[in-house]
Amino acid sequence: MPSGQPAGRRRYKPLMPTPVFKRILLKLSGEALAANQGFGVDPLRIHEIAAELADVHSLDIQIAIVVGGGNFFRGVAQQAREMDRVSADHMGMLATVINALALQDALEKQGIHTRVQSAIEMNQVAEPFIRRRAIRHMEKGRIVIFAGGTGNPYFSTDTAASLRAMEIKADAILKATKVDGIYDADPMLVKDAKKFTEISYMEVLKQGLKVMDSTAISLCKDNNLPIIIFNLNQRGNIRKVVIGEKIGSLVSA
Repeated sequence: MPSGQPAGRRRYKPLMPTPVFKRILLKLSGEALAANQGFGVDPLRIHEIAAELADVHSLDIQIAIVVGGGNFFRGVAQQAREMDRVSADHMGMLATVINALALQDALEKQGIHTRVQSAIEMNQVAEPFIRRRAIRHMEKGRIVIFAGGTGNPYFSTDTAASLRAMEIKADAILKATKVDGIYDADPMLVKDAKKFTEISYMEVLKQGLKVMDSTAISLCKDNNLPIIIFNLNQRGNIRKVVIGEKIGSLVSA
């Protein structure tokens, strides 16, 4: 025993949990950044999310993020009803860039190097999406935020998340929502809605469950990419998912 060390008082460092994923893609909705404001970016909420991501990043996990734009503009919603769909979708893509820049700022205030890559070129504010560069950023410990959707109208940010996850060879998509998994009906409206802890891609498509749109689910099915749906509003849930705790719902083959 080292001199000066009282018997029975030796301290041990707690073991770090072992992550079950090496590389993840996190899908965040624009509404998650707005929190209770309903519109725009809530500074307090975005810094809470950044702090959670910093905690997960400390486990040596490579993180990519796709963020939506619904807190500013929803291309298929009431506000775009009189607009041309292509114009509306392009406005939605630009909204995702605003959110990506806000999230980048919050993450860098946590001391994490972050890069924004946009599917729509705007070199003064973001890098263009280049697959190999994105992977290299993550290998160097940077978080990469993918903005601008797929760069094409008629495709949702869910589809962008599925596409980017496959391009960067992510181990799983983590979709952060305001409910704790997948239900056969809206649990906020239907008291006895049934929760699925595990469900197949085919069942999601057959039952028309509103997990992600059908294009996104089909892409994941064809490439056997698991999707985990969980509640972002419960602090620490991102970490729980990546270390393998059974929370939320798993969509797989």
